[in-house]
Amino acid sequence: MNRSTETPAAAVQNAAKQYKQGHRRVEALQGVDLEIEAGRFVAVMGASGSGKSTLLHLLGGLTRPSSGTISIGGQNLAELSDRRLTQFRRDRIGLVFQDFNLIPSLTAYDNVLFPLYAAGINSPDSSRVQDMAVRLGIHDRLEHRPDSLSGGEQQRVAIARALVADPAIVLADEPTGSLDSVSSEAICKLLRELCDRHDRTLVVVTHEPSVAVWADEIVVLKDGRLVERFLTADYADAQSLATHYQSLISRGEPAVV
Repeated sequence: MNRSTETPAAAVQNAAKQYKQGHRRVEALQGVDLEIEAGRFVAVMGASGSGKSTLLHLLGGLTRPSSGTISIGGQNLAELSDRRLTQFRRDRIGLVFQDFNLIPSLTAYDNVLFPLYAAGINSPDSSRVQDMAVRLGIHDRLEHRPDSLSGGEQQRVAIARALVADPAIVLADEPTGSLDSVSSEAICKLLRELCDRHDRTLVVVTHEPSVAVWADEIVVLKDGRLVERFLTADYADAQSLATHYQSLISRGEPAVV
């Protein structure tokens, strides 16, 4: 697989993460190496407990590795203080969650702008939000609060919020997990469009082959280790991709990537 000589959107070098559960130490990630090129759509797959959400949290600066380094757009996150890391995450990393995490008392419009309000920008460019809302198909829903929006609409608002600060990378943790199949497919198409037409770098954690098949490539984790990464273009459909994925999970031997 060819690698770009440009600075990667994200670089993980020998990253490990341990947690304590009582007297037991849990190896959530073990020596993971991964580079993600700018403008790529990468899906991270693995069973529950494989370390995929831990990897996403490390990429998002939501937690720090026990060892190894995480860099976003060439910035080593370990070099940032907690305060600067919070600012960097707000400005350069877009986060999309399965449960949307919208603020119930705010309209969709203000939910989208919340990262800018948090940055002290009290008079943001409303035309940017309007343009984004048209692109995401929620332009007529901006004055509604979350409880008046469908699950698919709430997720589109969450995606707009993740994009509003023009981040270097967008990270999504099971973004279709709370949606029905129709809304899930619509969100997958939207993510694909953001990558193709708007040159966004996306990393999506999922356990669903029907979601992963929309990505450019798949990263598979098992027991905290990177098992393999492969191109979705090599597989005809979600079913053949799922078959290969299951074979990797069953074998579970780390590959050289």
